[in-house]
Amino acid sequence: MLKDCIENVRKKAPLVHNITNYVTVNDVANNLLACGASPIMADDLSEVEEITSICGGLNINIGTLSKNTVSSMLLAGKKANELGHKVLLDPVGAGASEMRTKTSLQIMSDVKLNVIRGNISEIKTLALGSAKTQGVDANDLDTITQSTFESSISFIKDFAKKMTCIVVVTGAIDIVTDGDKCYIIKNGVPEMTKITGTGCQLSAMIVAFLVANPKNELEATVSAVCAMGLAGEIAWKNMQNGDGNSTYRNRIIDAIYNMDGKILEDGARYEIA
Repeated sequence: MLKDCIENVRKKAPLVHNITNYVTVNDVANNLLACGASPIMADDLSEVEEITSICGGLNINIGTLSKNTVSSMLLAGKKANELGHKVLLDPVGAGASEMRTKTSLQIMSDVKLNVIRGNISEIKTLALGSAKTQGVDANDLDTITQSTFESSISFIKDFAKKMTCIVVVTGAIDIVTDGDKCYIIKNGVPEMTKITGTGCQLSAMIVAFLVANPKNELEATVSAVCAMGLAGEIAWKNMQNGDGNSTYRNRIIDAIYNMDGKILEDGARYEIA
């Protein structure tokens, strides 16, 4: 399953339209190139419909919002829906401000999404309609623990059913569900939190995997999540004395670039709940 998904990305080289945040835009583009896809970054209202028309998927990331980009996101999302393209929402910092929360909820209402990806606090905000996060990071009170694991899984599955899309919750343990089947993914290392952009890169990569595997959306999403976590593990093992988080960021992208189906199959760690 995982092997076919990543190999299809390299064979089909899907074109992904990204309306994403300017903090991580370069890393997002390079990650897409590393996994075999092609990125386009366009957020101006005058061209987003045209750009999204030539792509197979749309990655909407609200990390650095402005009034102009909100309109662009909605316009591109509706165009993508009209054309049957894959659409992902990354609600960065939903709950940190009224604007971010309202924008996320509006996109969820007006655009049919294939995937919503966020940390547990962001997903909780969207599911409940309001909540508070710690900036772009998950609130410590929302951390999924052994005692809250079952209830958290149930909550996330219910949200996926309500939205009729795949929901991805990333953290120390990643959860991917379509509301029925649920994957618990244990790839990744804590050091990935020391650099910015791994989540943004993952969101774009999920879209590429969806476009390349249109009939296997859940498996494609799981493959992308496993690949990103595994890349973090490989990159950390390759760190040398004197390397820091800037080098680590580059090594993660290098690990994606060098990853094939066998490496992913052998290194993926997941179970079905």
